[in-house]
Amino acid sequence: MNKDSPYHHGDLRAALLGAAAVEIERGGYENLSLRELAASLGVSRAAPYRHFVDRRALLSALAAGGFEELAAIYRKAIGTGKTPRTRLATSGRAYLAFAAERPQLFRLMFASDLFDAGPPDTALIKAAGDCYQVFEGLVAATLDDPDESAIKAATIALMSSTYGFALLRMGDRFKPFMVGRLTQSDLIDAVLSMEVTALPRVAGGKHRRKV
Repeated sequence: MNKDSPYHHGDLRAALLGAAAVEIERGGYENLSLRELAASLGVSRAAPYRHFVDRRALLSALAAGGFEELAAIYRKAIGTGKTPRTRLATSGRAYLAFAAERPQLFRLMFASDLFDAGPPDTALIKAAGDCYQVFEGLVAATLDDPDESAIKAATIALMSSTYGFALLRMGDRFKPFMVGRLTQSDLIDAVLSMEVTALPRVAGGKHRRKV
């Protein structure tokens, strides 16, 4: 343990990630500062760099943890629902709750440039890919004898719909004149019901109709 730090070597990394998770929800991931994180934890300015080469590396690790958490949420849905469609709806509800409770982490995972700018972070790529595979399995289980293209089409359509709703709600875009007397729960029910009902039409495979 270093004299300038109350943390053991492994503990500081976890402490930095925990503090960063709190801080991005306060001020946005774009404004995260390693220097301020170090100060908040009572360690030297150089201490964070023993675990993360730069700010981007820390954000990548934070996003990877988010994808691992979301994958665990999906796996929990698989183990609790009675039917494939119930499991899919449960996972969608949990996804929207995740987005509402941790909006900045959600944005970091799905709306940042972590996958595009600079060299890819292998741990982040793996975590995101694993999460997608679990979700794709949830979608595939609801379809009757689908081919690979049908599964991919249905998964992307469902992701796009739920993600769009999450962003609109996050940005407070559902105005009173739009929702009337509908509650947030009503809106979520409507989105998930529409998605699950539409899946067989979206995933028509080679027989899918073009528009």
